[in-house]
Amino acid sequence: MEKEGALVRKKRLDRGIKARADTIFAVASYGEILYLLLPRVIPVGLLLALPLILSGYWGKVLVYACMYGLLALSWDFLASCGLFSLGQALFFGIGAYIAGIMNHYFHLPPLITLPLATIGGGLISALLLSPVMRLRGVYFAMVTLMLPLLLMKGIETTGAFGGTHGLSNLSPFTHDTFATYLAVLGFLFCLFAFRRVINSDYGLVLRAIRDDDRAVMSGAINIYWRKSQALFISGAVGSFAGALMTHHYQFLGMSAFALDYSILPVAAVALGGQGSFAGAALGSMILVPLSETLRALGGLRIAIYCGILIVSIIGLPEGIFHFLERKYHQFETMSEVK
Repeated sequence: MEKEGALVRKKRLDRGIKARADTIFAVASYGEILYLLLPRVIPVGLLLALPLILSGYWGKVLVYACMYGLLALSWDFLASCGLFSLGQALFFGIGAYIAGIMNHYFHLPPLITLPLATIGGGLISALLLSPVMRLRGVYFAMVTLMLPLLLMKGIETTGAFGGTHGLSNLSPFTHDTFATYLAVLGFLFCLFAFRRVINSDYGLVLRAIRDDDRAVMSGAINIYWRKSQALFISGAVGSFAGALMTHHYQFLGMSAFALDYSILPVAAVALGGQGSFAGAALGSMILVPLSETLRALGGLRIAIYCGILIVSIIGLPEGIFHFLERKYHQFETMSEVK
């Protein structure tokens, strides 16, 4: 193609930037650095600026989106070693109850109950699910789906920890902005930490367990110990989200084990794209505000919500994030042929 007397051709922007692999780059100009940083810096900067822009109701929606995002990230991490869960509400509820009990009965402040609930929730979740780690596929998912329902009915029947009335007037955070930033920073930390871990040698072992656990066992690696570690990490993240919710809303009840905390994170991963963690984060940031925007429509909200989700999954089975990532790397510019 000729343009103003010079011979030009189309050239993809990422040509010459990628070297050897998709995660190794060789940059030679500020333009190439900007090309790599834009899709990373803009979302993070926007998320860090939102707590200063949003307040009141939509500030709570942002916290809610981060909590669902943490559950979606923990689901994606657990799925990386072949454990597909339908019970993220188990992690969420355990963390919520540990934080609420510590605050209500022992009068511990939120800055102490949060780490205690995070670590304690991870340990309890790993202990509860360790006996069923040998189950695969739908059988493990069925157990994880039944456990939060079992705990919820147990609390309702025995009346423990407030029973159906729950525990109210829990200690709040010092300021709503502090709580919002705590949720946002926790969400971003887990996102980047999970992406770093899954690309390390440790993450390679987890993915190998998912793909062929017998081959990993033949290499003298205890796959059940690795799965227990994954359960602890995933449970700790979900428990942190539950503890954060408890203090932010100053209430603890059986709703912490609600099915929504199990289903919506899976839907967020399916919408955003599994395996990248960024897809789980993007899906949660789309679904939660969308659900709140359509709340005024009443029952019709669920139909529209489900319809959008079905169309997205059928039209983009790879997930929105993977689609956007592929399109971004297909941008072209006109380059002079030398």
